[in-house]
Amino acid sequence: MNLLKYNDPLLKQKSEPFKFQEPPFDPLELSQEMVKFMYEHNAIYLTAIQVGLPYRLFVMRGSPQNYACFNPRIVQPSEAIVMLEETSLTFPDMRVKIKRPQHCRVRFAMPNGEVRTETFTGLTARAFQHCMDYLDGIPFYSRANPIHRTQAFKKWKPTLLRT
Repeated sequence: MNLLKYNDPLLKQKSEPFKFQEPPFDPLELSQEMVKFMYEHNAIYLTAIQVGLPYRLFVMRGSPQNYACFNPRIVQPSEAIVMLEETSLTFPDMRVKIKRPQHCRVRFAMPNGEVRTETFTGLTARAFQHCMDYLDGIPFYSRANPIHRTQAFKKWKPTLLRT
C-alpha cells in the first residue's frame, strides 16, 4: 500500500460502494492490511481512497476496539458542534480548525457484511466524519471557514511531504 499525494485527483472523486456479493478484495484481509498501515503511520484512521482504492471503506482506531467501516453513513449528527484542529496523513503537517457535530449516530457494514449501528462521540465521531468527507471526495480543509483555511495554507509546507 502506498499513500496518495495530496494533489492526486482520485482524492476529489466520490468513492463507490463496496460490493460484498462480488468483492474486489477479501474484505477481512483488506481491512487488516489497512489497520496495519494505519498503525505503521501512527494515524487514527485510514480511508481506502487514501491508498488509491476507490471504495467506501475506512478503518479507524476506537476504544476498546478498532473499526473497519464498509459503506458507512451518518444517520444522525448531533446538534452540539465542536471546533477542533484536524490533520491528515495525506496533507502532512497541515492543521485546520474545523467545526463538526460532537456526536453522530452511524451505520456501516463490518468485514463479514454484518451491518452495525453505533453512536460515536468525541474523537471517534470526528474521525468518522473526517473519513466520510474523504469517501465523498471532499477535502477536509474545505469544511473550515475561509479565515482558518487561509491561515492553514499559509503555514503549510507541501514540500515537506513524506512518501
